Amino acid sequence: MSEEAAEPTDASEPLEPRPRILRGAKDLGLCADAWGEPSGPPVLLLHGGGQTRHSWGGTAAALAAEGWYALAIDLRGHGDSEWAPDGDYSFDGFVADLRAVLATFSERPVLVGASLGGITSLLAEGETRGGVARALVLVDVVPSLDRQGVEQILSFMRGGFEGFANVEEAADAIAEYLPHRPRPKDVSGLRKNLRLHDDGRYRWHWDPQFLTGDRRPAATRNPERLRDAARAVGAPTLLVRGRKSELVTAEGAREFLDLVPHARFVDVAEAGHMVAGDRNDVFTEAVLEFLREQRDAV
Repeated sequence: MSEEAAEPTDASEPLEPRPRILRGAKDLGLCADAWGEPSGPPVLLLHGGGQTRHSWGGTAAALAAEGWYALAIDLRGHGDSEWAPDGDYSFDGFVADLRAVLATFSERPVLVGASLGGITSLLAEGETRGGVARALVLVDVVPSLDRQGVEQILSFMRGGFEGFANVEEAADAIAEYLPHRPRPKDVSGLRKNLRLHDDGRYRWHWDPQFLTGDRRPAATRNPERLRDAARAVGAPTLLVRGRKSELVTAEGAREFLDLVPHARFVDVAEAGHMVAGDRNDVFTEAVLEFLREQRDAV
């Protein structure tokens, strides 16, 4: 689902990202924001289904402040990236995009993926001999997701098909869905996650076929495939769970840690599935601490 980015508050951090266009599978155009210097070790940030690259603003800026080159990418059919002309929003389609982007780097990036972006990262890492990532951070996603929680999120997303009369109305919908998160007084930042259509109504910034097409993620998800990928992960791994997550139960997290015994685990209190949006400060520090260790180990 869509959410506002948590904006960085430290004036010493680089506040303005640089726009980039990356190329996915079949030359599909993917919009990205680049933070930091390209000479730094790369980190690719992949958002969840229905979100955009703006969900990573605070974390990406903090990564850049510590010398990483952070790229927050709009996945196919999301944000300002191109929509799949063939309606392919299968996991294989997202993984193919990631592989195309990875091929442009001279060194392995760190992959930070939330939900859909996490599944994409897990499959790319676990289904490639020798792996593709310097390190892997999975944000509130495991092979065994709570079905009721998945349906709850999909129901919210379907509720936006008719659109909203204005940004305030969209903010009200989010506040109703996420009652634990204070509704911001200024909702203008939410405009980045909406598109104004010809009928004058605002709709979420993603292709409707992402939810309705025959090749949508829900129709192509295979838990056993994800378990096999997890067993094959060799990269240093961090699983970050929201303790109030609608999707990742304590049992699901334990199963993942059994599948990837070298993985670290952080359980973020007072956060649901949208961990980076609910507790951006705690989430960002957990990622930074993990990546400091990886950098020191080189």
